[in-house]
Amino acid sequence: MKALSFMQRVSTGKVVLAVIIPAMIVYFAMLLYTIPRVSAYAPGINLFDLSPTGYSFEYAIKLLDTLGSDGRGEYLYRQMPLDFVYPGLFAGSCSLLLTWLLLKTQKTNSKLFYCSYIPVAAGLFDYLENIFIASILTSYPNVSEVSISFASSMTIAKSVLTTAFFGVLLIGVILNLKKKEKLQTSDKAGKMVV
Repeated sequence: MKALSFMQRVSTGKVVLAVIIPAMIVYFAMLLYTIPRVSAYAPGINLFDLSPTGYSFEYAIKLLDTLGSDGRGEYLYRQMPLDFVYPGLFAGSCSLLLTWLLLKTQKTNSKLFYCSYIPVAAGLFDYLENIFIASILTSYPNVSEVSISFASSMTIAKSVLTTAFFGVLLIGVILNLKKKEKLQTSDKAGKMVV
């Protein structure tokens, strides 16, 4: 509860903007620069991070083989460092964004605020995924099925939680729009009465 009340206290528009901007910068750096550079070594094969439904041992070995030594190095030394910064930025910015949005329509004791923990959980699974991917990249060709299975499970969990966050965010936006619409309707009704 202390974490929730802290988030409610600090979730202002300016704070949310201040944490979302660095998260977006890192996200777009990965999306437009590092991921395409790594993907160029294995065209047509999704990287581990971009496989929301997980991956099998065979798929992982095919990706690692196709990437080659240069591609694996690019993945480990260019993509992974940014991907170790991003989950924390995602968790912090998205938790505060959701809290800020919910504060506009909900009382501070609403159970909906527990949804603000979803991005934090997604960020934690993203870190675990990254640890396993880094381990897989460094241990190649001696990669164990267990480590790939764990990495795949972390990828699936991260993807499910990220999707859940966007679902709750959409609900928050809808609640906010409905409240604004209701206020506008009551304002118009009040002016007509006067």
